[in-house]
Amino acid sequence: MPARRRKVATLTALGAAPLALTFLAAAPASAHGSMGDPVSRVSQCYAEGPESPKSDACKAAVAAGGTQALYDWNGIRIGDAAGQHQALIPDGKLCSANSEEFKGLDLARADWPATSVSSGSYTFKYRVTAPHEGTFKVYITKDGYDPSQPLAWSDLDLQHPVATATDPVASGGFYTFSGTLPQRSGKHLLYAVWQRSDSPEAFYSCSDVAFGGGGNGAGTTTGSTTGSTPAPSASAPTDEQVADGADKSTIEHHGHGDQDALTTTDPVVANEPKAAGSSGTSVQDLAETGGSSSTPYIAMGGAAALALGSAALFASVRRRGGR
Repeated sequence: MPARRRKVATLTALGAAPLALTFLAAAPASAHGSMGDPVSRVSQCYAEGPESPKSDACKAAVAAGGTQALYDWNGIRIGDAAGQHQALIPDGKLCSANSEEFKGLDLARADWPATSVSSGSYTFKYRVTAPHEGTFKVYITKDGYDPSQPLAWSDLDLQHPVATATDPVASGGFYTFSGTLPQRSGKHLLYAVWQRSDSPEAFYSCSDVAFGGGGNGAGTTTGSTTGSTPAPSASAPTDEQVADGADKSTIEHHGHGDQDALTTTDPVVANEPKAAGSSGTSVQDLAETGGSSSTPYIAMGGAAALALGSAALFASVRRRGGR
């Protein structure tokens, strides 16, 4: 085999290694979701239908921010939060996490659909579209909260979260964990922060609740009334609704489509049917088994190994052919 050809074959084999490693390094991690019980604002409005919402609050949210935010319901996030939530999110923009796309969720209104609750133990359910390690913290607004005013950090009782859970078990597409709701009356808001421990990325959601409206503290969503302001019944989207709208999400498949230049942690489409790779493992399967983000990396690592093996084989054949 001529020296020139041997050199080309060697370079081909060696070049495949950094290419494969670059591919692996660029592969994004993915984790997304929103509070399912008590129903978050974005989930509620998505359940009503992005193109024709029923409640006045969701109609106003669409008028302010458009329908796309609802199709991207599981993407209210900050890629490089790293626990600096208050520094990155200004007052009045907590529900959108200071995202222009989700600004309709920040509207200060007393008529957001609410989940009826009572003080005492409560089982929280966070709908997750890709599981990851991390800590959930749920805060409640203080006595005297006025939903007709923009939500500020000072409105939340940050010293006494109503629920804290680290690495809860995922099952059926939800993280489920327990908390305790304090004595409150009337309309309030629960603010959930999911800070990943395997990434600086964090997710946020606002859930409107109504105390004294007949709720049993276990996630009922019957209608209620607070003072003279009616609180429409809240309801989470069904699995079918989530699946039906997935193709309209701008949060692309397999973690691609990140809009944040500061991070390589990209979103994953809501209820994406299949995880990365060809194993046929679904996102819900991962949620139910506690699978981690390493799954797609393992698959891609195998692909990289195959690429290296192919390059080596090519070089070997060329050498034998030249004899």
